[in-house]
Amino acid sequence: MPKFLHSMIRVTDVDKTIAFFDLLGLKEVKRFDSEQGRFTLVYLAAPGDEDAQVELTYNWPPTDGSAGETYDGGRNFGHIAYQVQNIYETCQTLMDAGVTINRPPRDGHMAFVRTPDNISIELLQDGRLEPAEPWVSMPNVGAW
Repeated sequence: MPKFLHSMIRVTDVDKTIAFFDLLGLKEVKRFDSEQGRFTLVYLAAPGDEDAQVELTYNWPPTDGSAGETYDGGRNFGHIAYQVQNIYETCQTLMDAGVTINRPPRDGHMAFVRTPDNISIELLQDGRLEPAEPWVSMPNVGAW
C-alpha cells in the first residue's frame, strides 16, 4: 500500500511561512539546502504525527540579481487540512498574530485561512463545538 509522505508548497519567504505554520503547532523536522540546485527544502510536521509532513520549497533568487520567483496560483493547489483540538482558540491565536480568517468557524467545525503565499489551509475541529460568537456573526473574507 502507498504511504503518504508529504505535500509540497512553493514559498517566497521561508521564515514567514514557518512562523505561520508554527501558529498551528507544526515544527521543523528536516531541512535540506542545495547549493547546486539553488533551493531549500524545509519539512514541517505536527509533534507526534511526523509521518504527515508539509514540504516548503524555496527556490533561491537568481545569482544575476534579478527578481526571484513569485507564485500567484496557490489556490490551484487546493488546500491542506489539519484537525485541531479547539478551532475557536486556534483561530483566535491566528487572528492575534495578524492572520485573516477567510472562512470563520461559524458552525464550530470548519475554518479556512491562507499562508503568506496564499495556500489555503482548512482547519477542522476534532468533533464539534457549539456555534459561538464572535465567530457566528463573522463574514467570509476574500477567497479560500
